[in-house]
Amino acid sequence: MTNWQLTETTIYCDAVDDEVSIQVYKDGSVKCIGYIKYGKPTKETANILNKQGKLLKRQLACTGPECHRVTQYQEKLLSQEPR
Repeated sequence: MTNWQLTETTIYCDAVDDEVSIQVYKDGSVKCIGYIKYGKPTKETANILNKQGKLLKRQLACTGPECHRVTQYQEKLLSQEPR
């Protein structure tokens, strides 16, 4: 059982070429704050992703709340907890 309620970190997400925050809750559930912005982007956000993607010569798109970046952080954090 963890001694904390919530922990949050900010990582660079290469899928959207931006920093996003990841929250892990005491029960082990996880939430990517970047998914709120990039999961279903507004027209303006989609245009920004398209322009930045053209500069980087690759398509930028959020891969969803279960992307490997989120799950890797969750697994790393929970593996550090005493059993």
